[in-house]
Order: sequence, then structure tokens, then C-alpha cells
Amino acid sequence: MWYRQNTEPQRSHLHIVWGQIMSEQISVAESDRQDLHDLGYAQELHRGLGWFSNFAISFSIISILAGGMTSYWLGMVTGGPVVITLGWAIVGFFALMVGMSMGEICSSYPTAGGLYYWSAKLARRNGPKWAWFTGWFNLMGQIGVIASVDYALAIFIGYFIRMFNDSFNLTTTNIYVIFLLTLIAHGLINTFGVSVIKILGDISVWWHVAGVGIIVAILFIVPDDRRGLSSVFDRAPEGLTGWTGGTFVMVYLFALGLLLAQYTITGFDASAHVSEETVGARTEAPKAIVRAIYVSAIAGFFLNLAMTQAIPKNPDAYGVIAFGGEGDYFLVNAANRLISMSVGDVTAKFLVLICIVAQFFCGMASVTANSRMIYAFSRDGALPGSRTWHQINRKTRTPTNAVWLGVVLSAIIGLLSLYQKGGYSTAFFALTGICVVGLYIAYAIPIYLRVTNPDFVEGPWHLKGRAKLVGWISLVWVAFITVLFFAPLFWPFWPPFGKTVFSADLTVFHQNNMNFTGPLIVLFGIGVWLYWKLSASKWFTGPKVQGTKEELMAIERELELK
Repeated sequence: MWYRQNTEPQRSHLHIVWGQIMSEQISVAESDRQDLHDLGYAQELHRGLGWFSNFAISFSIISILAGGMTSYWLGMVTGGPVVITLGWAIVGFFALMVGMSMGEICSSYPTAGGLYYWSAKLARRNGPKWAWFTGWFNLMGQIGVIASVDYALAIFIGYFIRMFNDSFNLTTTNIYVIFLLTLIAHGLINTFGVSVIKILGDISVWWHVAGVGIIVAILFIVPDDRRGLSSVFDRAPEGLTGWTGGTFVMVYLFALGLLLAQYTITGFDASAHVSEETVGARTEAPKAIVRAIYVSAIAGFFLNLAMTQAIPKNPDAYGVIAFGGEGDYFLVNAANRLISMSVGDVTAKFLVLICIVAQFFCGMASVTANSRMIYAFSRDGALPGSRTWHQINRKTRTPTNAVWLGVVLSAIIGLLSLYQKGGYSTAFFALTGICVVGLYIAYAIPIYLRVTNPDFVEGPWHLKGRAKLVGWISLVWVAFITVLFFAPLFWPFWPPFGKTVFSADLTVFHQNNMNFTGPLIVLFGIGVWLYWKLSASKWFTGPKVQGTKEELMAIERELELK
């Protein structure tokens, strides 16, 4: 009796506190619903993501265990250890400027459409045209992200299989089959609903944090034959890219090496695309964008630092790690080769598996963000077949059709990987360039419209009068990295479909050295412009209001009853 008499008041107090918490959450969710109504949209998607789950999606798409591993070769062959080490601080700072500029806009317009909706509302004239180009570049960038992440994941899976079975061949066909299976798996998971994505997204954060911690610890402790920390500011051996010369070439290669970190720190617009599913979106989505960037930059620095100091002392090992050898010419596998050379077989398998699971989470989150963008863009009638892609699964309250459209488009883009010459697939660098340039162009447009619009109304999360400074820094950085992603990495590359014979054993096919990112982006831009000029300008009016408040509530009631 004594025990019961003393615990009942505690239980009662807990019930009161829990009731207050639930009441506050309901109040915030209702406020979010009203905010969405004010922007002209019904609450069709299920609003069930908290701040951590929103952060988890952007953090998972950035995924340092994806980009930081699959693009490690890029730092190795350009500036070398010095750019790998310093790149995370440099790129992290400027990416943070971009993210902060986007976060301020997101606080004012927390919609699934994100970037293209912002452009429409921020433009002082020609709003639909700005929204059109922003939306299409955003879509292209996101499809590029899915394709490049899952293609690199397929290569990692192929390498993992070879660790158990030497007879497995890393052919472009085998990799593409694995790529398709991975895409299908990501489509299925996203079909199950946001609750599944929420659970897996939350797990993804801790998997990345623990995974990075394990890899860093093992690479600092286990390897006996390593260059050590004294080597992390060394330059790459001369001539790995074919470029040789003085100061200009050194600076050029250092700048190209920044793309290792830049490819990784992208896709953080995902927090905006799931804002209609986030509780407290006006503050939590902007915070998630910024948080995902700086946490990733810090973790990426320590991950690549551990990898760089673990490179074996043998001078020949550096080139073998970067370029591979017989049976494995995939540059993406440089990180895997480094791990295999640095630690024992069982440990290497364990570390590669950690990366594969993290990359799987990354691809899953990329499909999630893309499906929300397609859903919103179709809601406003911008895509062919918009009525189909805008449909919501009544059971899961998720845009299932949009999920599978993104999967199919990514599979088509992935066909680029099947083209090869001289045993090398030229696709991956083009894929990374397409996704980063496409996304950052889509980031830059609303930022430019924000800094040139004196009538912008700030939301509850803002930059306190520093928006223009931060915005212009962001725009200069986007212009700079666009040039880098268009620049040729290897020499010789001209004429694009020629070849250079250096010796009886060495013939370089120029298409393997040519950077096709620029031509592909330009062709895409021309296509979008022609589509606008010849057709869309006559019917696309930008974001559409779904109805009056009563009509929006009727749409919501209908979904709740189904």
C-alpha cells in the first residue's frame, strides 16, 4: 500500500506532462497546416517527421560514407593529400553559406516544392519562367544524385562480392544489373510510407556516426605500414591526370580536388522537400539544412584524414589505390583498395560493409526527396502526365507514382555507364557533375532572387540582416564550382573521340578523359528553354492555389476517410 500511495502521484504527474507535450505537438502541427493553407496547399502528405528525422534525410543524402568514399580517388589524383585534408574546411564553409541562404527562404516558404516554389514567389517579374527553370534543373540534379549514388553503391557491392569470390567480374553489365536491383529496392522501401522512411532515416544517422567512428579508429590504430599524419599535406605524384607544369597546373589540380568534398556536400535541399511532412517546419527545416552541412563537413574531414594517413609507404601503392589494376579499373573503388591494403581481410570486409549500408541509406533518402519534388512540381502541372505523378497513395499518404518515376528516370540515366572504351566507363564523373551542377543551379536561382528582392518577408528563422552578404558569397561559389565541374580532369582530352598512342602498351582514348558534364548540362538547358518557348509559356503559370480554405479542408477530410 505504501508503494502504491507514493507512485500514483508520480504517474499522474507523468500523464500531465505527456499530455502537455502532445498538446504542444498538436498545436504546432495545426499551425503548420495553417501555414500550408496560407501558401495555397492542402495537407495531403502525412506530417509525421520531427526535427531529427528531417535532419536525418539531408544528412543521409549528403552521406560522407557515400561521397567521401566513392569520390576519394578524385582528391588522390588531383591535389593529393593536401586538398583532401583542406577541402572539407573550404567547401564546408561555402556550402554552409549556400545552406544558410536557402534556410532563410525555406523558413518563409516551407513547401514540398521547395526551390521552384521559392523562385516563383521571389521573382519580381516572370515568376512562372523562373520557377520553370528552377524546377527542371532541380529535377535533373536529383535524378543525377540517385543515379550516381546507386551506381557507386553497385560498384561497392561488386567489390564486396569479389572479396569473397575472385571469379566475379566487375563488368559494366554486372554493375548495371546490381544498380537496377538497388534502385528497385529503394523504390519499394519508399512505397511503404513515410513511417518506414522515418525509422530507417533515424537509424541512418547513427549508422553514419558510428560507422565513421569505427573506420577512423581502425585506420588510425591497425595499419603498421602507413605514411602517417606527417603526409596529409603532401601533394599528389606528378602526372597522374596527365597535366604537368608549374604553378598554374598545381593550382588547377588543387581546385579540381575540391570537388571531392563538393560532390559529397549536396542534396541538402531535401529538408525543404519534406517540410510539408515536418512538425514545426518553419524553424526545423532550415535548422536541419544548416546542421546537416556542418556535421557532415566535420565528420568528412576526420574520415578522409584517417584514410590519407593510412596510405601505405610504398610509392607504387598510391597509384594502384587510385587507378586499380587487372579486373578492377573502377576509380570509385579507390577507398576500398586503400582499406584492403591497410587492414586484414576480415576487417576490410567489415569496413566496406559499413560503407555499403550507409550508401544504401543515402540512395533511399535521395529517392524520398526526389519523389516529393516530383509530387509538388506535378501538383502545379509542370511535368508531362502531372495528374498521374501528383496522385497520393490513400493508404500511406505518400506520392507512390512519383517515387517510381524517379526510379525509372535514374535507371535511364544510368545507361550512360554501359558506354566504355578501352575497359573504362566514362559515366561516373559526368553523373556526379550533372547532379551537383544541376542542384546548385537550382539553389542559386532563388538565392539570387532573394538578394535582389527588397520586399522579401523573413520567416522565424533568418540571417539577421546578413542575408545579402551570405547570398552573394553563395552565388560566387556556385559559379566557381560550376566552372570546375565543367573543366577537364584528365589530359589529353581533345579531340573528344580521338586517341593518343604513348607506347605499344599505352593508348589513351580521349572520350575517357573528356568531361561531358558541360555539354550535357548545356543540352539539357537548351531543351528546357525550347520546351518553355514552344509550349510551357502558354500554360504553365507557376504554383497553383488548390482552393479556398474550405476546399483545402475538404481535400484533407477526403484523404482521411479513404
